[in-house]
Amino acid sequence: MTGFHRLSSTARVGLVLAAVAALTVLALPAAAQDWPQFLGPDRDGRYDGPPLAREWSGGAPAELWRRPVGQGFAGPVVAGERLLLFHRERGAEVLEALDAGTGEPIWRYDYPTTYRDDFGFDEGPRSAPVVAGGRVYTFGAQGQLHAIDLETGDGVWSVDTRERFRFRKAFFGAAGSPLVEDGRVLANIGGRDAGIVAFDAATGDVLWTVTGDDASYSSGVGATFGGARHAVFLTRNALLGLDPATGRTRFERSWRARIRASVNAATPLVVGDRIFASAQYGTGAGVFEVEGGRLRELWTSDDALSNHYATSVHRDGHLYGYHGRQEFGPSFRAVELATGDVAWSEDRFRAGTVLLAGDLLVIMRETGELVLAEASPDAFRPIARANVLPPIVRAYPALAAGRLYVRNGTTLVALDLSP
Repeated sequence: MTGFHRLSSTARVGLVLAAVAALTVLALPAAAQDWPQFLGPDRDGRYDGPPLAREWSGGAPAELWRRPVGQGFAGPVVAGERLLLFHRERGAEVLEALDAGTGEPIWRYDYPTTYRDDFGFDEGPRSAPVVAGGRVYTFGAQGQLHAIDLETGDGVWSVDTRERFRFRKAFFGAAGSPLVEDGRVLANIGGRDAGIVAFDAATGDVLWTVTGDDASYSSGVGATFGGARHAVFLTRNALLGLDPATGRTRFERSWRARIRASVNAATPLVVGDRIFASAQYGTGAGVFEVEGGRLRELWTSDDALSNHYATSVHRDGHLYGYHGRQEFGPSFRAVELATGDVAWSEDRFRAGTVLLAGDLLVIMRETGELVLAEASPDAFRPIARANVLPPIVRAYPALAAGRLYVRNGTTLVALDLSP
């Protein structure tokens, strides 16, 4: 203790400042560990939080909490210690803020909906909320776009996009999650001369509209190519690169099946200056390099990695994801990004979703089985698996701060995947 007492006041202040700086550095990753939108912070399915456990005591991850939920395919998102759940309860679409650690409710925001599914499927919302700038943005199955204050749950503005832009009802309702870019909310609406619409994030005012493309079920993604920011969308008809500020088209590539009974659902995956686009119904997959205002094709194929609804992930030059129609039992594959060559294929794997956590694939199967596997092009190597929910699990989970939040048709569960 004598050494401490001999320190000068300046040295003591220095020690205090160093300690504060260390604590600040330790605190910084917390924001990076959020899962504030569909497919995570960069919409590429990549988790950059603390490492996950590679095995589970007792054969399954510890359950932190669970709670009943309403209808919907919208996955949860996480901002700080708040989990945002968008679902339907009777005649209302509901956004709830829950304590991410306990599942306890914090606030609730709801509004009426009359959406009916033509095929008798789930009638809840399809698109995950987006958290940006202290607000939560939701896009309901009926096309109602809302902005809600993250702290209080108060409504800020709303637009009935179907009423305003007169778009045709798609097979399964409005489903693409909005993209928030530099104070603008970009949504694939599918209206005449308003295929994609930019709204002022603060007021809901329309800033620009472009294309006459119908809406898809894919979500837009923000990316930087050649130093310029782009909004990349896979609409019903095409792969588009837009200037988020003006809506000007920077590149476009037709991407649609020849039959009407088809959908584009997977989100474009951006890897550096390359874009992986994929769809089913004969459309197939391809990798394109962005060069100025055009796309240079590296490869296209319907035999490599044609995603139905689940977006693939990328690690070290290889893509990992589902190939084939959901209802036909798709395979799970590793495919070389540059060539489309199949490294391995786990056939009849059945449908689900996949995220990437370091060198691990976090696979959530529709059967309710959670699988951890090595993200390796050598072979499919599961290292842990457990049934965590009854089927059917189709909504994308959220992975934040070592916790996995996943829902089926009736239940949301929080699982501890940390070591």
